[in-house]
Amino acid sequence: MKKMPPLVPRLLLRRLRRDERGLALIEFAFSLPVLLILGMAGLESANLALAHMRISQIAMLVADNAARVRTSIDEADVNEIMTGADLSSETLRLKANGRIILSDLEPNGLTGSNAGQYIRWQRCWGDGAFTSSYGLVNKGKTDGSLKDGMGPGTTAATKVTASSGTAVMFVEVAYTYQPLVSNSIFGPKVIRYSSAFNVRERTDQAIKNGGNLAAANTARCT
Repeated sequence: MKKMPPLVPRLLLRRLRRDERGLALIEFAFSLPVLLILGMAGLESANLALAHMRISQIAMLVADNAARVRTSIDEADVNEIMTGADLSSETLRLKANGRIILSDLEPNGLTGSNAGQYIRWQRCWGDGAFTSSYGLVNKGKTDGSLKDGMGPGTTAATKVTASSGTAVMFVEVAYTYQPLVSNSIFGPKVIRYSSAFNVRERTDQAIKNGGNLAAANTARCT
């Protein structure tokens, strides 16, 4: 059997060192995990930003629609407003993972240290385990616990109040964020937004039930 000359292995080794075929594939294989992580983080960031915008818009939508009801407001009106919120938030699954809290804010009519605002009535929608950050029905009715009104922060400048003879529709929306990829990227998050609109041409602020709806068919906060 004829032996291979010693020069041939050296030539083969040189050719292998110069051979760059498959190099791009190897580099891509090394970079793929990094690209996947960056891509998923980018998608999750966009989804989170979109959720913030949608929740903010829903808070404004509900407050605006509630404030537009003229003459007086009825349980059926509130149901229609919440149905509108439901239709505009289907992709978020807000009903299952969040809660909308609509509060009627009015002056309490008291004087001195007890003067302030109070929550005349409150209606809720959604299965999320959230409550109002500012109190329940009748909060501030007999004292000055809501003397500065409702709103974020600790100073009167960041809060809203209703003028005498009118009311403010104050809405809070709380939502447990549903990740597109995984909660491990940003961790569990609760998104909260609030909005407020003064009522338009409504002189009777008490909530009615002209259709005699059963309590179970209304948006009571129970």
